[in-house]
Amino acid sequence: MQLELKMKYSLVLVCLLLSLCLKAAPVADEEETGQEVDQTEETTPDSSTMEASAETAGESNTLTELPLDEIRTFTEVFAKIKSDYVEGVNDRDLLENAIRGMLAGLDPHSSYLNKEDFNELQEGTTGEFGGLGIEVGLEDGFVRVISPIDDTPAQAAGARAGDLIIRLDDTPVKGLSLEEAVQLMRGKPGSQITLTIIRENEEKPLNIVITRDVITVKSVRSRLLEPGLAYLRISNFQAHTAEDVSAELEKLTESGKESLHGLIMDLRNNPGGILNSAVTISDLFLEEGLIVYTKGRVSDAKMRFNANPDDVLDSAPMVVLVNAGSASASEIVAGALQDHHRAIIMGQKTFGKGSVQTILPMPNDSALKLTTARYYTPTGRSIQASGIIPDITIDRLKVENLEADANIVLESQLSRHLEGESGAAADVDQPEAPPAEPVDGGEPPLSVADYELYEALNVLKGLTIRHKNLN
Repeated sequence: MQLELKMKYSLVLVCLLLSLCLKAAPVADEEETGQEVDQTEETTPDSSTMEASAETAGESNTLTELPLDEIRTFTEVFAKIKSDYVEGVNDRDLLENAIRGMLAGLDPHSSYLNKEDFNELQEGTTGEFGGLGIEVGLEDGFVRVISPIDDTPAQAAGARAGDLIIRLDDTPVKGLSLEEAVQLMRGKPGSQITLTIIRENEEKPLNIVITRDVITVKSVRSRLLEPGLAYLRISNFQAHTAEDVSAELEKLTESGKESLHGLIMDLRNNPGGILNSAVTISDLFLEEGLIVYTKGRVSDAKMRFNANPDDVLDSAPMVVLVNAGSASASEIVAGALQDHHRAIIMGQKTFGKGSVQTILPMPNDSALKLTTARYYTPTGRSIQASGIIPDITIDRLKVENLEADANIVLESQLSRHLEGESGAAADVDQPEAPPAEPVDGGEPPLSVADYELYEALNVLKGLTIRHKNLN
């Protein structure tokens, strides 16, 4: 039995060696498939074709130096598991787990996607899937919440960016792969799951009960905060998000009594998404120059994206809101607008995910999600693990209304006060300030409902006044 196993896995070793040798050989006219990003852009920033060719040649040479001892060890471990493990293990499962291990050992974002995982990923980029509505990543063996998605059960239950999930119902998260944890969070709509989380500044773990639902993500919402001052919320970057942003801006312009004088773009708790979507949205507000570029080891991972003429806001002032839940594509948009001095960035330091994951379909309907490059802002800043530092930092605060001070007396309340002058001349340039609360009542003022947005609106007002005076 042992001899048969050794012969069998020696044959596996030979097959591995042959496949690696074949891969090392040059292949003419090999078709590239499965790239998630558009490969039609200029691909090599700051390097010549000759340098790229030399690098490629160097990579080919390294493939011919096969790690024979390590491959032999792999086959011996495989054989030992098959012969000695307490229960029988399917060859297919063992090899798939080995592949998962290879990718999981690279970084938190590279992974192997079997057929089911691949289908779920495609659902996530088109806007509808089942689950909790939460973007997560793996950190030190636990699941970290990158951000809850707008208008989903996770957000309604109180999940926050930065929460560390340590238990899913009765199952400890430690030791699970990210895919396994995600599978536990998914389930039949209407069923419940309890997330045990550790949250910063909380003395003990918290339990959050979430009712699963079909998650339909509307990535863009908008409204007028005041006449001429618009609010645009982008919750993630999907395939059609750029088109939706253009439609929302057009709707705001048509619905208002005047043109847009300023815009607040809200990217808080936006976990990212599709690169091309982020590039197109950045291009809407830029007239020229570099938006983002990527660097990787292969030529296809080296791309540059440039802006086209025409700014949809005609250079009207902008403020972009970010926080620790703003990641990846959100950081591309914020970084591009910041480097071009097109917008003021406000909020907290962003997540710092500056790497590109490419989806590479495999012949068995599975796929590799592989980190292939790093993002860089137009001025050459790396986003990876550094994030975007806001121009104006806003601490997370909770604001409440104070009762009016009854001891304050105005001039008009003094006895024998002089009456104000009447006439057209005295009323020139004295606009009435907007009310602190919505005119329909019932809702709290913006300063209480969303203090960060309130501060952003005040900054935008100042920018629009300056812009008006300069023009």
